[in-house]
Amino acid sequence: MYCPKCKGTSLRASRIEADLPAAGCPTCNGALVSLLYYRDWAERHANDTVSLGADHTVTEEVQDTNTAITCPKCTRLMTKYKMSGCVANRLDVCPGCDEAWLDGGEWELLKALELSHKMPVVFTEQWQRNIRKQIAEETRRGILRKTIGEESLQRAEEFKEWLQEHSHRNDILVYLHAE
Repeated sequence: MYCPKCKGTSLRASRIEADLPAAGCPTCNGALVSLLYYRDWAERHANDTVSLGADHTVTEEVQDTNTAITCPKCTRLMTKYKMSGCVANRLDVCPGCDEAWLDGGEWELLKALELSHKMPVVFTEQWQRNIRKQIAEETRRGILRKTIGEESLQRAEEFKEWLQEHSHRNDILVYLHAE
């Protein structure tokens, strides 16, 4: 099997954790992980503490494969899934082989995001929908911040929070829209 990112480099047997086998690329440090092996590993390590502390940062530069890649096993096109709304990286998964491609540093990024024990959740429609909502909300906040400034945005968010908890929310909204 060849690396889907480097194309010509052969993948070698490796491990991304002591007891989680993978097929790694010595050139780009990417890894092909069987989700069957991953699920077994995650089940065996379900009670492990994942907390990395507030000072934990990913030291290795994490680059995402921007182009579509094919599965090294079956050559089918792999599907990309966003990990989080706060990072641009996406995990590539083969729908036929149930294999995930992790670009160099993405395993460490999953750990930093406290997702290393929840990777299959990332591949669900609900997770992806929540990320899209998070990104849309952050975009709306950014547009409003640019229009009214940071201080006014904070006041608007405080008002919004107060309004959401108020028992006469609808009456207040009718009053505000009447002007």
